[in-house]
Amino acid sequence: MSIDWAALGQVFGISLAVTVAMVGVFTLGIVGTSRKAAPEQGGTAAAVPGGAVGTSPLARTGAYACFAVCAAVVAYGIYLIVA
Repeated sequence: MSIDWAALGQVFGISLAVTVAMVGVFTLGIVGTSRKAAPEQGGTAAAVPGGAVGTSPLARTGAYACFAVCAAVVAYGIYLIVA
């Protein structure tokens, strides 16, 4: 029995890169859902219970897109394992 070290190294490298990328994308999603909109100059932020200011629709849409990418990568990984 011999081990193909080149193939093992490729699998390790790709797995590491995809893992780091997915952690980054998921982090962007979390930041996008928790980002607070800055009040305009001279104005005050709208009063929201808890003191938080809501996220902008663009940030929320981007965050949901990040979560969708993460879900698609997980689904593809499950597909590769099952198939």
